[in-house]
Amino acid sequence: MISIFGSANMDLVAYTPMAPKLGETVTGRSFATVPGGKGANQAIAAARASGTGAAFIGAVGDDAFGPALRASLEDAGVDVSRLRVVPGSSGIAHIVVDDDGGNSIIVIPGANGTVTGPTPEDLDVIARSDALLLQLELPMDAVVAAARAATVPVVLTPAPARELPAELLDAVTLIVPNEHEAAAITGRTDPGEALEALLELVPEAVITLGARGAVYGSRAGERLSVPAVPVQAVDTTAAGDAFAGALAVARAEGRPSPEALRFAATAAALSVRRPGAGTSMPSRAEIDAALR
Repeated sequence: MISIFGSANMDLVAYTPMAPKLGETVTGRSFATVPGGKGANQAIAAARASGTGAAFIGAVGDDAFGPALRASLEDAGVDVSRLRVVPGSSGIAHIVVDDDGGNSIIVIPGANGTVTGPTPEDLDVIARSDALLLQLELPMDAVVAAARAATVPVVLTPAPARELPAELLDAVTLIVPNEHEAAAITGRTDPGEALEALLELVPEAVITLGARGAVYGSRAGERLSVPAVPVQAVDTTAAGDAFAGALAVARAEGRPSPEALRFAATAAALSVRRPGAGTSMPSRAEIDAALR
């Protein structure tokens, strides 16, 4: 089982041929309200990729979106016994998706901003899991507290990009940024150089490169480049979350790095073929079929 300590948002998604520039108004093609949030997305990705479930730790508001967010996690097989309800709004993400599958996102934390750190009950769930997945849509103090208290490997998706405290990096086993986040952390725009810089901070790193695949390295000396799976993208919003969730599952199953990375890359490719975030996560059967 994989534990996820993170955010749950309701995504308000506008689909448009071309995203507006600053000060510009464009006519959209369609609109959807879709459960999301990087934490919830990774929980659904892990649950579907494993077939054995995942546990989500976080908070939603007592508004109309809260029950919908809970239901989306439960429907995917995620344990929501540690999902708290707090007064006020749930997290919200305003997302614009263009016809090339690109997106821009504004996140309003809502209930996510009330999370202060894992409780003893949360830590019991984490201790029974194979890994803990973290992102940066919760307050940094809460993320640091969860990482430092975890007794299992910690996988960090450093998004949205921001300065990472040393005490967080000291507790991370594997970091999984995209190339823009890796550049923001290291100051290196070349993925190879950024990878080496990340390995000075954490034991293992994967940098996802979109249509160019991903690169992986470890302090033990392993270096891998994994090509992306060719696919016509419809919505790339949650590709990174699909990758992280599936990668955590593959590692928990003891797969060697090349196989684990191919599994994760395939999950990410399948996710971008469908609109939405959590709703786009592929099942274990879909991933296995695509790998045959």
